[in-house]
Amino acid sequence: MSPNYSLEANFQNRIDNEEKIEPRDWMPDAYRKTLVRQISQHAHSEIVGMLPEGNWISRAPSLRRKLALLAKIQDEAGHGLYLYSAAETLGTSRSEMIDLLHAGKAKYSSIFNYPALSWADMGTIGWLVDGAAIVNQVALTRTSFGPYSRAMVRICKEESFHQRQGFDILYTMSQGTEAQKEMVQDAVNRWWWPSLMMFGPTDKDSPNSAQSVKWKIKRLSNDELRQKFIDMTVPQAAVLGVTLPDPNIKFNEKTGHYDFGEINWEEFYQVIAGNGPCNKERLAARIKAHEAGQWVRDAATAYAEKQQQKKSISVA
Repeated sequence: MSPNYSLEANFQNRIDNEEKIEPRDWMPDAYRKTLVRQISQHAHSEIVGMLPEGNWISRAPSLRRKLALLAKIQDEAGHGLYLYSAAETLGTSRSEMIDLLHAGKAKYSSIFNYPALSWADMGTIGWLVDGAAIVNQVALTRTSFGPYSRAMVRICKEESFHQRQGFDILYTMSQGTEAQKEMVQDAVNRWWWPSLMMFGPTDKDSPNSAQSVKWKIKRLSNDELRQKFIDMTVPQAAVLGVTLPDPNIKFNEKTGHYDFGEINWEEFYQVIAGNGPCNKERLAARIKAHEAGQWVRDAATAYAEKQQQKKSISVA
């Protein structure tokens, strides 16, 4: 019998009783490792996700749209901050997580390795990508690790606004010219399948999901989350008047859900392996921004040290 058996049994009992696990509580090494991987990947996704949108700030069609896009990008930076902070409570440093990202050893959501080619992409990212994120993240507000759960409460409120903002962009364009309607349809065609891939591989091809569900790090499986997203999104597509690029989407009276076609998982694995349309571009942009911002971090550190010295002198 493992010497940690009683600790592990008590830990799982707390999980089963819906108790939150806090940073100073005992936890299995595998639980800690899984959380660091998942939360840091989530944080990286928020930061990298700013890049395709940042490219459209100067090209927004109106001042109102520009301000809204700026606010959204600022929110995403904040989400990254919350998540890095939550991961740091598990004993890993932010610099370590970022170094792993820049070295290509840490992942972020595959969706951000696709290009944003038109203003309609800004609406589609908000509607589909943030919509998919909400489905996943609402479940994470009930995740078993306290700091992660609490961070997700605020993040979900802001993501909900982002999703509505994206839908509003597309709805406005769908009421416009034929060229605008074509832009919307083209963007939806390009982002639909990558959005479904955001939830990860099918349950049968995701060996770690079962343990994450048992620990209640994840509350729903990849396939369950994907189905919720599709069921939510198909009626919204009808309101927009767009056709989802899947001829197999059909409501199933027996299951009460929408059936859908086969996802191209080979594309998914190619993208997460670093071979997507924008993988190299995204990583290079992050590294460049990090290096260019070194003087800011140095200045902040020097200022903090100076303030601490002043405080020590005044106390003495």
